[in-house]
Amino acid sequence: MIVRGTDRTIVMGITGKQGTFWTERMQAYGTRIVGGTHPAKAGTIHCGVPVFATARDAMKGAAFDLAILFIPPLMVKEAAMDALEAGAKSLVVLTEHIPVQDVMYFVAAARERDVPILGPNTAGAVTPGECFAGFMPAFNERIFRKGSVGVVSRSGSLGTLLCLNVVQAGYGESAFLGIGGDPIIGTTTRDALAALDNFPGTEAVVMVGEIGGSMEEEAADYAKTMTKPVIAYIAGGAAPQGKKMGHAGAIVTGNKGSYASKRSALEAAGVTVLDTPSDAGAALKKRLVR
Repeated sequence: MIVRGTDRTIVMGITGKQGTFWTERMQAYGTRIVGGTHPAKAGTIHCGVPVFATARDAMKGAAFDLAILFIPPLMVKEAAMDALEAGAKSLVVLTEHIPVQDVMYFVAAARERDVPILGPNTAGAVTPGECFAGFMPAFNERIFRKGSVGVVSRSGSLGTLLCLNVVQAGYGESAFLGIGGDPIIGTTTRDALAALDNFPGTEAVVMVGEIGGSMEEEAADYAKTMTKPVIAYIAGGAAPQGKKMGHAGAIVTGNKGSYASKRSALEAAGVTVLDTPSDAGAALKKRLVR
């Protein structure tokens, strides 16, 4: 899912410290925030928009398309289901450390309704020059500048680094999608790759993956069908065998999800796999005709 400036957005948990801080920055950048939720603050105005008790109330008082969740882990399932039942068209779930069974429940419910979810455990999404949803530094022009390179990342920090390298190389981004680093997420790498492939103005895609899981191998199957160049960086190439690494998604079983299997699958699909993130600019210049 790619966020757009026309999306009517609510922030669930808007009155909290992080909700307030990032709502103000999203508003300043152009995100169309029409309301927020907090059960104890319903009926008040916060960040210049009305606060409702629930997403269902918000839909009646300030109809929305996108819900962004700044919600504590144990309350995310209830909040996500509230947004889905209200009729949200898409969700950005920023929270990490959500119980796995809760994630399974609301992700399945969203799929039944054909509602895309970014996350959980995502830094959000950016469409440079239009809007952003989450806590990516969209307002920093050294990192985000309107252009033709789509970026998808499981890691917020590595995604930021690759975006910095894209801009330093003289390019800009058409859109950034942070899909999250948990084992169970709504939007997969393949989903994001397809979304960017079909997004107008995108001429190339940079993909940031990690060891663990099989999302990059599945994305390689889609990359084979693309006419646009794809460049990838896979984190964890130096991870000791059998060692559990940072993200909850970085779990390798046998050869499944290993750095070698991901790199092999991507290269077989015609994807340029980088040794280091700093090689992104050179790879783009080689593969992208400006």
